[in-house]
Amino acid sequence: MFAQDIEPRRWTPLPIGTHVIGGGYVHTFGDIIFDPVLQAEDVTLQLDAVALSYVQPLKIGNKLGRLDVLLPYVNAKWDGLLRGTPTSIRRTGFSDPRVRFSMNIIGPKALNAQEMMTYYAENPSSTMLGASIAVTFPLGQYAGDRLLNLGQNRFVIRPQIGFVHNWGLWSYEFTASVFLYTNNKDFFNNQVRKQDPTFAAQTHLIRRFKNRMWASVSAGYGLGGQSIVNSQPNNDERGDFLTSLAFGIPVTKKQSVKLFYLHSESVKSVGSDTDSIGLGYSVLF
Repeated sequence: MFAQDIEPRRWTPLPIGTHVIGGGYVHTFGDIIFDPVLQAEDVTLQLDAVALSYVQPLKIGNKLGRLDVLLPYVNAKWDGLLRGTPTSIRRTGFSDPRVRFSMNIIGPKALNAQEMMTYYAENPSSTMLGASIAVTFPLGQYAGDRLLNLGQNRFVIRPQIGFVHNWGLWSYEFTASVFLYTNNKDFFNNQVRKQDPTFAAQTHLIRRFKNRMWASVSAGYGLGGQSIVNSQPNNDERGDFLTSLAFGIPVTKKQSVKLFYLHSESVKSVGSDTDSIGLGYSVLF
């Protein structure tokens, strides 16, 4: 799942007293490389997803915190050869929701909008350090008699640490994560699936403009995640390299649109080579 996760401006502080509601759409297409044991070959994916999000800044003592909630709905179609027979599978429904809590360790304190504008005016060059933990809940569509599902039927716990350095209208971000997985005790054909941790990092170079537009170029890498089914390692460690471009465009003073392109390429024998294009819309109130 980490292969589709790359997020510029992740650590951008929000003023206390504000809220952000957003919606987004992403279209993903490309090739999926399965373990040969599954006898699935030449598999392609077409995926359309919409998501609702809510972001709430928090005051924790004098520190600035943040709560993010994401609820995705997915329509996915896989086409390929299963045991040599052309096969097409479609799944439509909710995927697993995610809740993330984060806090700035170094950087601006919990400030309102006017105080934050003053802070940036007085500190054109600054560094922020933050930490977060995200939990993906096993509430998405899932059936134990299916190999391909929209939900994972397990919790995914993701500790994360990142920093941002601002200088003038430029920013550099770096984020490191580890994905920890609970066991799926209802995996395909009544099996138990465990998974080793996945380690991931992403980096972003961001340019802001005086009209509140911004642009970013990003890269990321994830490695690990070998699965163990009924105590048998599958030798299916993943390695994905990501590149992305994104643009943020203000619509009104409190509304904005984000456009992005993401390419994910597997560097292992199991994984995915996909492209994604997406659109996001958010309202600050």
